[in-house]
Amino acid sequence: MDSLPAAPSSLPVRLSGLLAWVRPNGRNVTEVDAAFAAGIALKSLDDLVRLDPVWAGCWRSRQALKCAAAAVRLMGRTEDEHALRDAVLLTAVGDDPGPAGKVVLAYKRISSRKPGFSSKHVGELAELLGLAWDEPLVASTTAAADEALESGRSPPFAAAELVTTLCAARPDAEPLAWALADGLIAAKLKWPFPLPLLMAERYGPAFRTIEGRGRVRPAEPAFAGTLCLALVDGTVGALRSAGEIARRSDQLVAITPKLRTKGAEPVIQALLDEDAIAASAPGSGLSRWASTRLFERLEGFGAVRELSGRPSFRIFGL
Repeated sequence: MDSLPAAPSSLPVRLSGLLAWVRPNGRNVTEVDAAFAAGIALKSLDDLVRLDPVWAGCWRSRQALKCAAAAVRLMGRTEDEHALRDAVLLTAVGDDPGPAGKVVLAYKRISSRKPGFSSKHVGELAELLGLAWDEPLVASTTAAADEALESGRSPPFAAAELVTTLCAARPDAEPLAWALADGLIAAKLKWPFPLPLLMAERYGPAFRTIEGRGRVRPAEPAFAGTLCLALVDGTVGALRSAGEIARRSDQLVAITPKLRTKGAEPVIQALLDEDAIAASAPGSGLSRWASTRLFERLEGFGAVRELSGRPSFRIFGL
């Protein structure tokens, strides 16, 4: 297993979240204050993304799952993160994971491909998100994304403009708009892959109105500043998630030389790259007994967690 990268025991990035003073509080937060906070949040994310830790794939995949859970809620569905994991991991390769499972695949696709807004990419995402293939939708979406990318606006404000434009044209395309907004931020910052973030904050505290009886919507005057605050909140959660994943990754890589299971390397790599994998370790070549024993050892070392809560059809991840 010498080909597996070594995980650093520590990273020069704060993974417990942002300092308390970064997030402005109160009812009268100005757009300038919100933009300042968003800038600090993006700098923290940028520092971590550019380090490209060995567990970055798992981190992005877990963020994709969070965004998918919010997206299916927006679509009026009831699947939570556990059900969404099942929809993808317990479906045989080539079979239909269902509408909710396709939403997960859409956000995983965003997180695993270089940021871009080609008609093919946008069309594939639209289809996975349940939007019927519509040439005008794809064309207008691609044009709006390219325009936002070329604008001189800072990433959060360019993202707010993109979401506003797409939701005005097609209100049912809001999940697609948020996914592309993450891609836009990544492209603006020249990240190798987008980090799914904004859709997960759609029902968060940042978008609540001052009265608390509604939510700030695209095209409203406060939307851009609100998106900045949502970006800060999302960054706090993403950094905390990164901290937890980093600790388990360090443990996983540290104990890897102690494993005697022949063929375990693909499983270790998949755990570093994905949110979770099924206990049967599909594609690894391991027998059911061997994969079960491997995960029991990894769980005993504290390197992985069982995420389904079931005695059978179990799912493991960092």
